Amino acid sequence: MSWSAARLERLREVLSEAVADGDVPGLVALVHRHGETRALALGSLELGGGAPMRRDTIFRIASMTKPVTAVAALVLVEECRLRLDDPVDDLLPELAAPRVLREPDGPLADTVPAERPITLRDLLTSRLGTGVVPAGWPIGRAVAEAGLTVGPDGPAFGPDEWIRRLGALPLVRQPGATWMYHVGADLTGVLIARATGRPFEEFLRERIFDPLGIRDTGFHLPPDRLSRLAVPYAADPRTGVLARRPEPREWDRPPLFPSGAGGPGLLSTADDCLAFCRMLLNKGRTEDGGRILSRATVELMTADHLTPAQKAGNELFLGAGGWGLGLAVGVRGNELAVGPGRFGWTGGLGTEAYTDPAEGLIGVLLTQRALASPVPPRVFQDFWTLAYAAMDD
Repeated sequence: MSWSAARLERLREVLSEAVADGDVPGLVALVHRHGETRALALGSLELGGGAPMRRDTIFRIASMTKPVTAVAALVLVEECRLRLDDPVDDLLPELAAPRVLREPDGPLADTVPAERPITLRDLLTSRLGTGVVPAGWPIGRAVAEAGLTVGPDGPAFGPDEWIRRLGALPLVRQPGATWMYHVGADLTGVLIARATGRPFEEFLRERIFDPLGIRDTGFHLPPDRLSRLAVPYAADPRTGVLARRPEPREWDRPPLFPSGAGGPGLLSTADDCLAFCRMLLNKGRTEDGGRILSRATVELMTADHLTPAQKAGNELFLGAGGWGLGLAVGVRGNELAVGPGRFGWTGGLGTEAYTDPAEGLIGVLLTQRALASPVPPRVFQDFWTLAYAAMDD
């Protein structure tokens, strides 16, 4: 047996307490190991009751979109339609010959030429030279004025206009110098669409979702599935009280910008997330024996690609871990929930999925509470502590 029944019951009790205490309105949790999956659906789609959470409830998974985008890019790498270390200038001419700020917090006019072009490897490792920046810096103000501020709801314009505005701004760092969150994955989504001459979601569906039996994941929903979408909430930064989070659009229509990074990212279910994670755990194989990626590519994707200097200053995002191609890679830490080689990522609207190949363990936890301040709900740490504790060997 892979699981201890008594400790799985303790997992249920603790997650139920989080719902009863109001930390989250509801949740869906899956743990999978050695072919055995255990699932919990607790609470409701919205505060105050109403429709209960179900195993097939649909959530906005936000930045959990990033590993999916990376896999799509690596599919094209394996076909030699893209190459990791080739410049992206031919498909993304807006990024050709970029200028770089002499100082990250300096004036926008004080720039130097980039020391080298931006590559796909830079995009996938978030080392292209731009990303999340402090709002008070001149570049931060310019990003806001251009409508490029990073967030879960995305810009009010399409990919071509987004990259045009982005390319008009200088890079913050030299390409390859340091890890900067988020923007590289959005650029990868644009790159994939241009390389294939097809809408980004269409390529994801044909090459990843359909082969994995993923049916409920996409950038929008058919009208008959809208009732399964969890209502989003965020905590008041002063009081911690949950309030409904305004949605930017109706989810039965595609977004103007189908984000490769997560803003707005994919909608998905726990079982769809599990199918994607099982493919990576199985070194690129599908359950029916087919392949999405080769073993060698999955191993490259899930290795840490950052040097200590490239990680410096990014502890808020990376913790004690590192970054592979489109996802976080864990290292042995002091907490039970971080194993060596554990990989995956978290969605800022309240979701996460991680895989621990050393233990053969996958965990998926989906909630509809955004993980911003004042304090992320403890249910995420408790979930991983109890998932590891429930392994019966």
